[in-house]
Amino acid sequence: MKLSVLDQAPVTSGNTAVDALRKAEELSILADDLGYHRLWMAEHHGTETHVSSAPEVTIARLAAKTKNIRIGTGGIMMMHYSPLKLAEVFKTLSAFSPGRIDFGVGRAPGGDRDAIYALSEGRQPMLNNMYEKFETTLKLINDEVPGDSLYNMVATPSQITLPEAWMLGSSGNSALKTAQMGVGYSFAQFFNGEMSKEILDTYKHHFQPSVFMEKPKINVAYMVTTAETKEEAEFEALPQDISRLWLSKGRMGQTLTPEAAQDYPLTEIDRMTIQKDRKLHLVGSAKEVATQLQKEQAQYGFDEAMICSIPHSQEKRLEVYRLLARELF
Repeated sequence: MKLSVLDQAPVTSGNTAVDALRKAEELSILADDLGYHRLWMAEHHGTETHVSSAPEVTIARLAAKTKNIRIGTGGIMMMHYSPLKLAEVFKTLSAFSPGRIDFGVGRAPGGDRDAIYALSEGRQPMLNNMYEKFETTLKLINDEVPGDSLYNMVATPSQITLPEAWMLGSSGNSALKTAQMGVGYSFAQFFNGEMSKEILDTYKHHFQPSVFMEKPKINVAYMVTTAETKEEAEFEALPQDISRLWLSKGRMGQTLTPEAAQDYPLTEIDRMTIQKDRKLHLVGSAKEVATQLQKEQAQYGFDEAMICSIPHSQEKRLEVYRLLARELF
């Protein structure tokens, strides 16, 4: 199984934004050394708990610091940017790191209402043209002139190695359209746990080859906490479980230390919710998690597991990726 990394540049309690970006760089170097296939930076706005607000900038740094791993966005949020600018940015990245750049896009805002309107400078954001915007961007990346009155030019730099193009999804609604565009499909299982064989088969059965991808490719993003033992993994996982509970109640906060999480007052309903959410957050020993990933790959038929892991300490986070590499490579 191919393993990849999804990084949201989390700011855990007691750490700074600068720490989070430095740790993203450290993780990319380790993943490269371990043989992970790709690393993507997410995009989040209007929050102090993640500093992945400019993934296109961060991945330029990470690509320069690594040698073999593919580097990209998972995903850049299209609604905030012009197709021309997107094409220019990713063609430039690919010119510097040919054959290693991924242009992964999302249709969500990646932030709250205030962030959406600030990014659009107070104008009404365009929310219903994401597929058309993606198609226009792909044409510009491929040195095509889209042919409409607005994008009547070639995006530069031209004649570069094409990045891989990917569409993110979390419900299956985009599977068919993604297939018809001939790009990769990335399913965010950690978001709501709604992956099904039907969704992935819809994508595979309707895939149309393109200049960006000859054959269908699927990766599935999981939230994972693992350790040498299940007990240690549960100890490290509880802060992230509490963060998810907060989010469900409209609250944001930096991830607690495991020690502080043990003292956090959880209701019986909270504890039941945490156990229910184990399909969203895989927790266990490295062998247990690796076995679960292999089982789901066989069941659903995806190509690659993309691992997002947010233990409080960087040491424990890096250990997650080392342990999974040991079990699955």
